Amino acid sequence: MRQLFKPTLYLIAVLLLAGGIFLSANLSFHPSALAADEHNHAAEKYTCGMHPMIIVDEPGSCPICGMDLTPLKAGTGGGDAAAAGGERKIKYWVAPMDPTYVRDEPGKSPMGMDLVPVYEDQATGGSMITIDPITIQNMGVRTAAVKRGDLSQTIRTVGVVGYDEPKQYVVNAKITGWVEKLYVNETGQQVKKGQPLLEIYSPELVTAQQELLLARDNFNALKDSSFAQIGENANRLLEASRKRLQLWDVSKQQIAQLEQTGVVRKTVTLYAPYSGIVTAKQVNEGMYVKPGLTLLNLADISKVWVLADIYEYQLPWVKLGQKVRAVLPYDNQRDFNAVVSFLYPYVEAKTRTLKARIEFANPDFELRPDMYVTVYLDGETIKDALLVPQQAVLHSGEKQTVFVALSGGRFEPRQVKTGLQGEDGQVQILQGLFEGEQVVTSSQFLLDSESKLREAIQKMLNPTRAESPERGAAAETDDLFSDDQQAGEKQLEDLFN
Repeated sequence: MRQLFKPTLYLIAVLLLAGGIFLSANLSFHPSALAADEHNHAAEKYTCGMHPMIIVDEPGSCPICGMDLTPLKAGTGGGDAAAAGGERKIKYWVAPMDPTYVRDEPGKSPMGMDLVPVYEDQATGGSMITIDPITIQNMGVRTAAVKRGDLSQTIRTVGVVGYDEPKQYVVNAKITGWVEKLYVNETGQQVKKGQPLLEIYSPELVTAQQELLLARDNFNALKDSSFAQIGENANRLLEASRKRLQLWDVSKQQIAQLEQTGVVRKTVTLYAPYSGIVTAKQVNEGMYVKPGLTLLNLADISKVWVLADIYEYQLPWVKLGQKVRAVLPYDNQRDFNAVVSFLYPYVEAKTRTLKARIEFANPDFELRPDMYVTVYLDGETIKDALLVPQQAVLHSGEKQTVFVALSGGRFEPRQVKTGLQGEDGQVQILQGLFEGEQVVTSSQFLLDSESKLREAIQKMLNPTRAESPERGAAAETDDLFSDDQQAGEKQLEDLFN
């Protein structure tokens, strides 16, 4: 039985092979014929001007808005002039690796590569689209000119009044004792330099004064001695006694008065080292104090710091030495002028803001610590910048795109690089546009979706083939039938075996 069907199996395999070769030859496509067929197919497409996602094969009405469908122009992706064989006009020159680097003359890109020309029927940021005037009017498309001008920004933020840190002082005790008298007994009380603050009774201080008097008497008795060494030792002992009292905050005037009168004082008076206000009081009369214990906190508020919050995106507008104006919350007519003196080198984790420090003179104490004020920072003006309205820029991730309005109802999507944004709604253009061009400021999202849709259609109607033209579709068909032929032979062999 196996021997009987063996020739039949070979005959069937030969017939399948011959049929595959014949069918492969008849299915071969010529590249020019494929392009012509795709062009005719594209010409038969119809779309809606208001809803570009509607694409059908025959004319009619839009199922969404009821408008008549218009033919989908095959030249929306560019290349009409080239297909017609006409002369193409260069619109500008662009860097091969950076579509935002455009120039109106040939040259070199920042990477050292030759600039390539872009023709009027081409687009660098996507597929160029063409819309009839009626649809443009229905879509409400508005344009604005790319122009040069000055860009400025005034930052309005909140500031908190704080103390001048170098002018904060602490009054503490250097001896052990009891507070006998407290002259400054209120928080917020204003004191002046040299004003008495409190009196402390200390047995150690009484003993030290008595030792000073003994050293004084010893020096007076031995200073005329015939032995010079004895007089010098007596003088050193007297100076050591004086120094001990000075280290306990006893003033030179008090020491001189003690030596002159010989009257030992029971208490020592502590005086204000600087002028200011009492910001904290941690002592009361009769309290026992130890060395190092903080008694009073003083702060000079004749000059205060204002810490203003600056958001991260506002940092390019803030510089050292920049003019600042602060306005009181209860009096808009009263303002204070100063400059930015310091920018803190870190960002607050919770508020995501950076602190800018402004130092204001405060002779009348109108700026009170922990008060809120409104701060205005006038940024440095950028001269002769290329500007467009902020509505013209579409932000999509890392790219910024604008639509340039051309003649004949054509719109070109173009990538740009933006800079700072001014307070009047203008955006600085660093690369990608020329002065005098018209950019779309409304309905860009419809244009953007239409551009991407038509670009996708062109890719589908004109796919890129990795194979060589000689191989083409015929080679793909040969491979297909070759695989099918081998599979068929294997199935027949298994069946008859």
